Amino acid sequence: MEPVPVTRPPLWRRLAWSAPWLVFQVFPVLDLVLTPRPLAARLVIAAALVVFTVAYLGVLGRFAEARGVRPDFVVVVVLALVLSAALGTSYAGLWIYVSAAAAATLSEKLVWPVAGAATLACLVVVLSWQDWTSLFLPVLCPLTAATLWGTRHLITVNAELREAREELARNAVAEERLRFARDLHDLLGHSLSLIALKSELARRLAPVDVERAGAEMADVEAAARRALAEVREAVSGYRQVSCGQAVAEARAALSGAGIAFRGPDRLPVLPGPVDAALGWVVREATTNVLRHSHARTVTVTLTEDGVCAALTVVDDGRGPAEDTAPGSGLTGLRERVTAVDGSLTGGAAPGGGYRLHAEVPLVPAAAVVA
Repeated sequence: MEPVPVTRPPLWRRLAWSAPWLVFQVFPVLDLVLTPRPLAARLVIAAALVVFTVAYLGVLGRFAEARGVRPDFVVVVVLALVLSAALGTSYAGLWIYVSAAAAATLSEKLVWPVAGAATLACLVVVLSWQDWTSLFLPVLCPLTAATLWGTRHLITVNAELREAREELARNAVAEERLRFARDLHDLLGHSLSLIALKSELARRLAPVDVERAGAEMADVEAAARRALAEVREAVSGYRQVSCGQAVAEARAALSGAGIAFRGPDRLPVLPGPVDAALGWVVREATTNVLRHSHARTVTVTLTEDGVCAALTVVDDGRGPAEDTAPGSGLTGLRERVTAVDGSLTGGAAPGGGYRLHAEVPLVPAAAVVA
């Protein structure tokens, strides 16, 4: 898994985080001012402190960027070592800056070894100069490292959460596009197949039976208007096809195409999601029959036993071709049925033709477990 890129805070904010720790500079500054030394020595020490501070601020300017040891970090370590070893405990606090710089920028495997080494070096300086009043300085080294490491960890976690939210948003958009494409396929595939079939029938009837051809074209007009309304509802996200509606449409469409339809006269009352899922199964099966089955009879059976509902659609057409992968319609149906904890199977019927079978529990699995 690739590391999540951390968004860098503004420079002023990164420098503001380092500002409170500059309070420990008061000890070396007081030593520089109050301790009698030659002017040249004071100038060298002052220059070293300025370089140390600039290098430290440069390190903290890369806060939360684990890019390994950089030259400015080396300068901080070397000056802390030289000044504290040569000038005493007034400069031992510089090791606190080393701990802070390590926690702010080094990789995780280096942070605590470096912070531990800085703590030990600070303790050695204090003990070597026997300044017992400065024993609090070694304690501040790990505490400072822990504080900045915690801040850095929070920044990283926030970046990961932001990336996760963006990924969820992208997935939601992709899922909505898939849902919309599936709905359009199921809606328009059925309606356009019916319109094409009836238009062809009306064209053939026009020379011999004008009245019958007019009736078929009226059906075409009604189907087109219904398709337009369904697309508008799908765009709004409110489209639901009931099983009873799908059976009625299948009966009318197949009968108009000269295909015998055998179906239940009365349908059981089903829960809304189950009813809608099975309605899509009937509609897709009807569309496939109208398109390419060449069937003469279609039989629909629907039963429920209080636990689950079973729907079977069988036609006596030519059946599925060998080595044919399932189309997008069957894939979309399987997704719809699976969404309500059901199962869908399709394949050659025992006596020839095609058989589509769906079983859906009347109570969702999650509700049963609860």
